[in-house]
Amino acid sequence: MRSFYSVLALCLVATAGVAQTKNPVSSVVKEILPRQTKNIEAAVDLMPADKFSYRPTEGQMTFGHLVAHIIGSNYTFCQKASDAQPSKAEEPKETDSKEKLVAALKASFDYCAASLEKTDDSKLGDTIQAFGGKEAPRAWAFIALASSWADHYAAAAQYLRLNGILPPTAQKK
Repeated sequence: MRSFYSVLALCLVATAGVAQTKNPVSSVVKEILPRQTKNIEAAVDLMPADKFSYRPTEGQMTFGHLVAHIIGSNYTFCQKASDAQPSKAEEPKETDSKEKLVAALKASFDYCAASLEKTDDSKLGDTIQAFGGKEAPRAWAFIALASSWADHYAAAAQYLRLNGILPPTAQKK
């Protein structure tokens, strides 16, 4: 087992060449966006249309509901993180066709890319409305956005695996 100090030294060596950035939070989220867009869209594409009504247990959402939820989360968090105009996109329904949900998912990621493009860290401390009308710093939206992408991909990957489909990141390149 490595000591704390040897792990710390490895971390320092690994990050020694990393350039400092003026906007670390918004830059990192924008760096994560293309990878998560690719992975989540690929996972949704892999699920057969007839499995969008699949739910692992009675208490869980359907795959179609998960996709509709991802779309709504993208619009909500990207709007709050960027202070962009809210999207006028029609709210998807879990019962919409795969084609309609896939198109709406792609549009939600396009909205995120466009709205986050203009962001920087200068307004991270601004107050925004979070869930339930609770006030939070704008940084909350950036953190919630990145963590939701990870959570949503993990959920989609599990739904795929439960249907005998290997998720995109588990497939050989």
